[in-house]
Amino acid sequence: MRAAVVHEIGQDKLEVLDDVEAVGFGPGKVRIRIRATGLCHSDVSAMNGVLPQPAPFVPGHEGAGEILDVGDQVSGLTAGDRVLMCWLPACGLCPSCKRGQGHLCLTGFMNAGTPNFRRPGGDVFGFAGTGTFTEEVVVDAGCAVPIPEDVPFDIAALIGCGVTTGLGAAINTAKVEAGSSVAVIGCGGVGISAIQGAKLRGAAQIVAVDPVAARREAALRFGATEAVEPEALGDAKQRITAGEGFDYVFEVVGKSATARTAYAATRRGGTLCIVGAGAMDDHVRFNMFELFFDEKRILPSMYGGGDVLRSYERAIALWRAGRIDLAGLITHRVPLAGINDAVAQMRSGEALRTCIEI
Repeated sequence: MRAAVVHEIGQDKLEVLDDVEAVGFGPGKVRIRIRATGLCHSDVSAMNGVLPQPAPFVPGHEGAGEILDVGDQVSGLTAGDRVLMCWLPACGLCPSCKRGQGHLCLTGFMNAGTPNFRRPGGDVFGFAGTGTFTEEVVVDAGCAVPIPEDVPFDIAALIGCGVTTGLGAAINTAKVEAGSSVAVIGCGGVGISAIQGAKLRGAAQIVAVDPVAARREAALRFGATEAVEPEALGDAKQRITAGEGFDYVFEVVGKSATARTAYAATRRGGTLCIVGAGAMDDHVRFNMFELFFDEKRILPSMYGGGDVLRSYERAIALWRAGRIDLAGLITHRVPLAGINDAVAQMRSGEALRTCIEI
């Protein structure tokens, strides 16, 4: 079958090959025919080496499609079911799951070390234990979440990661209060979803911060009350909050420099929500006095900070009701053969989300 493969970490381009085989099918597993997958910035970060990932690997973790086959010991799923891919399924048994924090379950990470694919030259991993830039993939049954018939595959794919992450950061993690002021630093697909989440929660002012003009313009369409370049954030802080700082600031870039900027833009007693996934060797520094004196809450948000299955259901309900715009997040569509064009668009900031139709 066809799949897009990164041979070495740091490789700029993917190679679309037709000699890849999905492996590992058996008890507790399902085989999925991928129909649509989103290109997430995390995929590019894995290619760059910012996020840890063994190579060679097939990128992609934001996918949707149809179940082709179901292994023994799998219940509730049958061939032909339409599903989205959950790249971090909760096992239901570990301490995190028992505390009601299934989004912190490590089972999915453990599976990331097992190859999902094989080529004549050897094993190939799937990013985050999945790998959706391919025609077929074999994953644990918990990764396959059934979706209603009225949810298109491209919309379902976005719900599988970016939308859930951004909405959840505002709704589950930060719990934005009505009438509050919000700044969102980084306005790609996840940042735009955080803006929509803040709007749903009733924020009065939502400032979108991004160096790319197209993304600033998009943010206004999705609910931001104004959009500024990073250099203008200080002025916006002065105008909107009289210099005090925003009630909530979302860092959706994943870099220490923007985390420090976000901290400075947050008012004393306010909330800084870290959404961006960054490198393990990129350290952010705070002095002990400011942490004590400013009493700013620093809240990391992993995969939306809540029960992911409930978050999927909520996103679908809000989309059906017209309360959030998901189709508008897809600014580019390409076939699998055009994956490198999609990566270039992601790196340039031209795309919010690219749908790869397989």
